Order: sequence, then structure tokens, then C-alpha cells
Amino acid sequence: MIVYDPLWKTMKDKGFTTYTLREKHGISNSTVQRLKKNMPVSTYTLNTLCRLLDCTLGEVAAYVKAEP
Repeated sequence: MIVYDPLWKTMKDKGFTTYTLREKHGISNSTVQRLKKNMPVSTYTLNTLCRLLDCTLGEVAAYVKAEP
């Protein structure tokens, strides 16, 4: 399962908020909600987040083995 826990730490470290993502960078509210709920997002979105935050994919998402 992909989780976005690293994203929230990276955003905090770089002074970003969900408001910043939505209002200044055009990330939709539904995409922000999907990230908060660890739901799938497109690789385009992941690429955009890495570009905006000037970080690696590992600073946005992590793989956690799901229990069967």
C-alpha cells in the first residue's frame, strides 16, 4: 500500500500547506483529499509534487506492506 505520510513532513519542512498546493499551485481539492486518505493518485500528480517541493519521490510517498 502506498502512503503519503512523508509528504506531510516534507511540506511542513518546506513551508507548504494544503492551501498553498490548492490556491497557488493548482492542485485540486479532490487530489488533496485523496492524498490525505492514502488513495491512489496519478504519477503526474506525484511528479508535480516532487517538482513543487524540490524533493524525491521517497519524500512524498512510501510503500507499506499491507497485512493480508
